[in-house]
Amino acid sequence: MLDNKNVKLIDGKKIAAEIKKEIAAEVKRMEAEGKRCPHLAAVLVGEDGASKTYVASKEKASNEVGFTSSVYRYPATITEEELLSAIDFLNNDNEIDGFIIQLPLPKHINESRIIEAISPKKDVDGFNPVNVGKMILGFSTFLPATPFGIQMLLERSNIETEGKHCVVLGRSNIVGTPMANMLSRNASNANCTVTLCHSKTKNLAEITRQADILIVAVGKPYFVKADMVKEGVVIIDVGIHRVDDSTSEKGYKIVGDVDFDNVASKCSYISPVPGGVGPMTIVSLLSNTLKAYRENVNK
Repeated sequence: MLDNKNVKLIDGKKIAAEIKKEIAAEVKRMEAEGKRCPHLAAVLVGEDGASKTYVASKEKASNEVGFTSSVYRYPATITEEELLSAIDFLNNDNEIDGFIIQLPLPKHINESRIIEAISPKKDVDGFNPVNVGKMILGFSTFLPATPFGIQMLLERSNIETEGKHCVVLGRSNIVGTPMANMLSRNASNANCTVTLCHSKTKNLAEITRQADILIVAVGKPYFVKADMVKEGVVIIDVGIHRVDDSTSEKGYKIVGDVDFDNVASKCSYISPVPGGVGPMTIVSLLSNTLKAYRENVNK
């Protein structure tokens, strides 16, 4: 329950739906011109439940906007060399515009080697070192999906970023580190002063209370408490966790890294979990695939 009626929920589902409509309209225009549809592929190794669910969501979203969607499924016993061979095939298939390798991979496979093997031109997850380097330098490239989605959330919610103090909690290569870089760039949807915090940060609450915008990606449920934020803060909650809940029919509920019930009343904007960042991550992947398609068909 929100006690403060002035708090605005950042509706990731609604914004994602709007962007998907825009992408679908562009795909229809291309079809009318006799062009093929963009093609997004995913590589799924093993039987991890969360990974299978996530790939299914990507496949569903691709179909919704008119993309061709393929999923290449391999057993958890696949060797690293066999997986590299599959990546080489995808890199050289001109009908596939972009593809992702669903992580995590089995422990016997070197994830870094796999990511480096993906062609930067088809790396719609934005993880290849070439694309990471371009992002840091401010060159046009495929941005990592979750930070890209967060940036679109802020922009489409008309949340001012220029000159604001943004505190990012978490320094992962997937969210925190690229997010800090992107929001510090000299761009209309950035220009923040950014503080990147992590597990070794001292006096964390003193820093988070200075945040105009707080992006939380620490992987710990209910980590951010009400005494860690100031009035009027904008919070983007990247975390997603299943916690026990005896009052629910399922016996659990989905929560984020932020103690939403106690923190939300202090916020001007806050993204809920679920329904905030999650839908935007998938939409970012679609946007990157459309970009890859344009570059592929126009080369």
